[in-house]
Amino acid sequence: MTRKSLLWLGALALLAAVTAPLAGQRPQTREGFWIGFGFGAGSARESCDGCSDTTVTGFTGFLKIGGTVTPKLLLAGDVHVWTKDYNPGTEALGSVTMIAQYYPNVRSGFFVKGGVGFADYEFTDGARVTGMGPGAILGVGYDIRVARNMSITPTLDLWHGAVGDLKNGSTLVATGWKQTVFDFNLGVTFH
Repeated sequence: MTRKSLLWLGALALLAAVTAPLAGQRPQTREGFWIGFGFGAGSARESCDGCSDTTVTGFTGFLKIGGTVTPKLLLAGDVHVWTKDYNPGTEALGSVTMIAQYYPNVRSGFFVKGGVGFADYEFTDGARVTGMGPGAILGVGYDIRVARNMSITPTLDLWHGAVGDLKNGSTLVATGWKQTVFDFNLGVTFH
């Protein structure tokens, strides 16, 4: 585990310790429209036909917007982004999925989520290499209630994309591109 990951996990532990008393004072209610967003760090594993697998750490972020089906089940559109600056160039991986977010215990803030959709890839350094293919996401998180309709939400997510061909315009750059990102984000959710 990298030093940056350890710092994020330490920050999460401190946040949980500080906000746990607040969470006990506020009921976990979920109803109607909801939105969540956050930022963090993640590790991206990339591979393609004929190239070596690489793993790179970068910055991550997410946005999810949805509705409540029942107090235990929420549905949403979920967008995740991973990015890394190089000298020169910037690499960005993305995931756009429809998710189901399930709370096994209606009184708890713990949830699991999963969904399917699309993944994309982009590298820009003057030229622009792109690709898009099917994607999926699995994750866990915890809503730490800090106000009647607001939670601090740490999440761990694993998202994968089978992007396929990467192209620079019409020129084929790589085939069989796959990307898997494991990220930790600290977010805010409004219920």
